[in-house]
Amino acid sequence: MPRISVNQLQWSAVLFIAWVGLTNSFHYQELLAGIIITGFIVWLTIPAESTARQWSLWGLLTYFPVFLKALVLANIDVAMRVLNPKLPINPGIVCVPTQLTTPYQRLILANSITLTPGTITLEMDNKDVYIHWLAVEDGDSEHHGETIKGAMERGIMRI
Repeated sequence: MPRISVNQLQWSAVLFIAWVGLTNSFHYQELLAGIIITGFIVWLTIPAESTARQWSLWGLLTYFPVFLKALVLANIDVAMRVLNPKLPINPGIVCVPTQLTTPYQRLILANSITLTPGTITLEMDNKDVYIHWLAVEDGDSEHHGETIKGAMERGIMRI
């Protein structure tokens, strides 16, 4: 009987949750198909004896509210700048240092920043992330870093 690793179980759970969210159905045929398809995908792509660093499913689930909060606040900020011409729009590129060490963590941060309105990740250079931002106020990259990535970076560290 094949061994199933914790990593495979975690990925199966994440893919199955995505399956249920995309199908928006709780019929037993849909759920069974989701279990079979996600299990097959994980079996094909993730070896049971993987030496990759384990990640935390709980950390990933707790990151979603952090990201959603940042997404809503960024949407409100951009909408206010569009609707109120007195609010400054001062676009610029800022270099934001990050404490994230692994490539997948930096990738999650870069994608999260790009998905929030008003920012887009341009480049990642070692531990620095270059971001085009809609409202650059001064030259302090530490301040910009905390404003742009703050809670998201701390949430990604828990994954």
